[in-house]
Amino acid sequence: MHIVIIAGGAGSRLWPVSREAHPKPFIRMADGYSLLQKTYLRGQSAAEVESVTTVTNRELFFRTEDDYHELVPDQPLHYVLEPFGRNTAPAIAAAALELEQRYGEDALMLVLPADHLIQNEDAFTQAVSIASEAASEGQLVTFGIRPTQPETGFGYIEVGAGSNVTNGQVMSVKQFVEKPDRELAEQYLAGGHHLWNAGMFCFRVGSLLEELALHASELLGSVKRTLEAAQISEIDGQSITRLCAKTFGAVVDDSIDYALMEKSSRVAVVPCELGWSDIGSWLAMAELTESDEDGNQVDGEAELESTRNCYIRSNDRMVATVGVQDLVIVDTPDALLVAHKGQSQDVKKIVQRLKAKGGELHQHHVTVHRPWGTYTVLEEGVRFKMKRIEVKPQASLSLQMHHHRSEHWIVVSGTAKVVNGENDILLRTNESTYIPAGHQHRLENPGVIPLVMIEVQSGEYLGEDDIVRFEDSYGRC
Repeated sequence: MHIVIIAGGAGSRLWPVSREAHPKPFIRMADGYSLLQKTYLRGQSAAEVESVTTVTNRELFFRTEDDYHELVPDQPLHYVLEPFGRNTAPAIAAAALELEQRYGEDALMLVLPADHLIQNEDAFTQAVSIASEAASEGQLVTFGIRPTQPETGFGYIEVGAGSNVTNGQVMSVKQFVEKPDRELAEQYLAGGHHLWNAGMFCFRVGSLLEELALHASELLGSVKRTLEAAQISEIDGQSITRLCAKTFGAVVDDSIDYALMEKSSRVAVVPCELGWSDIGSWLAMAELTESDEDGNQVDGEAELESTRNCYIRSNDRMVATVGVQDLVIVDTPDALLVAHKGQSQDVKKIVQRLKAKGGELHQHHVTVHRPWGTYTVLEEGVRFKMKRIEVKPQASLSLQMHHHRSEHWIVVSGTAKVVNGENDILLRTNESTYIPAGHQHRLENPGVIPLVMIEVQSGEYLGEDDIVRFEDSYGRC
């Protein structure tokens, strides 16, 4: 089995924890694992896995790699890096074409979204076994979740005529159904012929490509051209395919459901009960937390007085509530969300407004991840900004220059190897250097422990785009 993890989407309904540069797959759950990590581990335990391919945005590559490195520091992985999102059909097609080239058309691929949660992993393993048998015979297999409530936020799959959904068997698909209204969702639940569409799939690579050629030939052709123009690197058994923005821009934006599954006559579904959630809102996240006697669900530290039916998440400071009910309260270092539970889906409207206004609240947290480590903005004002910078062992920032700002670096812990103009300097704890605007400079951690330092910027313009890179270990320009 070859696992294909699709790590796309912004998860705007889970703002302010989920942001464009730190989307839903990287949200940490109560057990300390991110959704991406849990997806990887789930796939590994469900079948005998020969390879893992992750399709994600190229800006998230190093963040993704960090999450995997915590689990399997030495295992080579495969990546397909998109310059921008084009939905699931191009992502799955690109992964299938790469798998065909490396492993042949008989390879089985299990496609898993990186941002879903499955609590019954034994049932998942059983469903994968059933799906793989059907996929080996040429069927395009999707997974359907037996509905437990009249959910209006999911798409549905209607099984073949005369059949009621039963675990442990493969069933024909009559049709895929869009998200219904409440009345229709209640009919689906009562009728017993509909399943929630989980967005997980199992294919024989050759069968998938045959059906794409039949029903989505233009999409398949454009993905092939994109792969032909891609930049591919192989390092120690790990392959990284960077798709070309120009050719990928010509690929139609379409989901695998619309492009193929709704059209093919070879589609089958495995009904299952997995304890599944796509965690599409803060209400869905709240359901994962145990309630107290007043119906409150708390993740973090909180003091509640006359508070009922509220979900509170705060990992950095204590939240106190008095005389409120039916609220979602999510606190992060730079943004606080307070929403009525009945309107939790509308959080995405706030994100849209923030994006329209500019700034970074929709995109970054206070702590920003970079390939070399992280930086945290401690304070900023007119003509100054202070950052805490942490550099991984043996990592380095780019050789760069700023037009509009000077910088003062002070080492807090570890050792810093610094290029400052014409000088090469080694700085230890409590030592510092000043970098005037216009000077080429570079910061490197030559040690085996993280380098922590404080950076004080001053100048007329302090934006992150005031940077000219001359050399970079991570291919940035």
